[in-house]
Amino acid sequence: MFLVVNKYILRRRFVGVTLWPFIVMREPNLRRDKIFINHEKIHIRQQAEMLVIPFFIWYTLEYFVRLIQYRDNYVAYLNISFEREAYARETELDYLQKRTFWSFLSYL
Repeated sequence: MFLVVNKYILRRRFVGVTLWPFIVMREPNLRRDKIFINHEKIHIRQQAEMLVIPFFIWYTLEYFVRLIQYRDNYVAYLNISFEREAYARETELDYLQKRTFWSFLSYL
């Protein structure tokens, strides 16, 4: 995992994105934000276990399904199974040590 600070890669409302094996963040102070880093590490694990490219295909397809379902960009994003897992577990700093393979499926 590599931490990268670059505010130009991200759209205004995004503070970070995970592009295996990189976590890209808008502000350098986010390096010290344990909850933010844990959230992004969960995405690193999700991407690795799905062999990266299939993760992004699934993520995109699920986003469009949720967009049709909820008719709201932000609500659709929040209801993607990968995001639901990451947000639900981001405060559990030991979560990745006990997380089982493809745990995101329980958030579908």
